[in-house]
Amino acid sequence: MSHQHSNSSDDLLAGIQEENFTDLELIFLRQLPVDTQKASQKAIALLQEIQCDRVVCCGMAESRSTLTVESNARKEKEFLKTAIDLPNLVSQLKTTKISHDAGQFVCEGLYFEILNYLQSSHSSCQCLFVHVPILTKTNKREIFADFKTILSLI
Repeated sequence: MSHQHSNSSDDLLAGIQEENFTDLELIFLRQLPVDTQKASQKAIALLQEIQCDRVVCCGMAESRSTLTVESNARKEKEFLKTAIDLPNLVSQLKTTKISHDAGQFVCEGLYFEILNYLQSSHSSCQCLFVHVPILTKTNKREIFADFKTILSLI
């Protein structure tokens, strides 16, 4: 949006991409279009190519103050849930919370389409959506720490 100087989820991923994770192989697909169909097509095409174990999607949540992990995504009256044990996951994080409302925008649409693809293709790959608040001097360190822990735990 015009008042936003950057996208906090992409800022987080840029910082994570600079880290040296020796025990994880991370593949990044950044700056997807703000269009559910186009974003989903790009993400699913990459999933078909790389056959990964875990997918972590990120989106900006300007009105939130902490990282939130989304329990589900919906499309019309259909709900799809992540298979990841979120209560166990957040119990090991400092400030991250569980959300049951992915926002009814591109983030939720992307999450739904990826969950749907993984379930319909009987993939063992698990998917998580993380909403990222605006990064500030006050919250940036904790958000990065929690996100790195998420990556190592799932």
